[in-house]
Amino acid sequence: MRSFLTALQFLTRIHLVRQENLTAEDFGRSTRFFPLVGVVLGALYLLAALACLAFLGLPSYTGKAILVLLPLLLTGGLHADGFMDTVDGLFSGRSRERMLEIMKDSRTGSFGVAAFAGLLLLNWSLLLDLPAPVLLIGIFIMPIIGRMAMLLAVAHFPYARPSGMGQAFAAMADRRAVLIGLVTSLVFVAPWGIAAIAALLIGLLFAFLFGRYAEKKLGGLTGDVYGAIELMTEVLVLFVLFLFAVLPFDRAGCFLWM
Repeated sequence: MRSFLTALQFLTRIHLVRQENLTAEDFGRSTRFFPLVGVVLGALYLLAALACLAFLGLPSYTGKAILVLLPLLLTGGLHADGFMDTVDGLFSGRSRERMLEIMKDSRTGSFGVAAFAGLLLLNWSLLLDLPAPVLLIGIFIMPIIGRMAMLLAVAHFPYARPSGMGQAFAAMADRRAVLIGLVTSLVFVAPWGIAAIAALLIGLLFAFLFGRYAEKKLGGLTGDVYGAIELMTEVLVLFVLFLFAVLPFDRAGCFLWM
């Protein structure tokens, strides 16, 4: 329970209990509960989506904007900051050392801001295009798959810096942590149908491929890259569900609610 609360406190603004004097090992052991934190966030997003549907109806630009902004509010923009820093550093065309310096800089460059604006626009557009039942599925499973993708990246790739919070995560995220996270993800994702399972598999594949790309550039991954993987995977989940919703698949077999 302590490790789950540590993960919840680190990844979100939800602080159920006061935890002090947390060690690097405490944070490292919490990685196995990253997908479970996604379940909590997914449930909150789902409640918000149902409220938007009830009071604002569909289509509602305002309702979809609320659903785009809610993850930023509940996570404190943690993954958004990592995404922008990753874009600024990883695609700067500089040396490995300079890339890591850029990513550590607290200032955000115009490239990172522009990329994040584009990601938000894509996220908002996908929410507008998804049919209501599929939207509800997507809102619930995307934070679960996103954090499972992050756990996979933490466990599989080395840490690029000699020290830092991410090093504790990488040191403690072993195969058992990945297995626990994967079982958790399957329990809450698989019941929603083939499309949801496909989104999970594609999200994990993306995390591996992007992690491998970042490792070649940086010699490993950083906390910023973890956040970038999580955020991009969430949008990818919505995109996969969008494809299943609009392409001529057997929709009744792809979605539990269709």
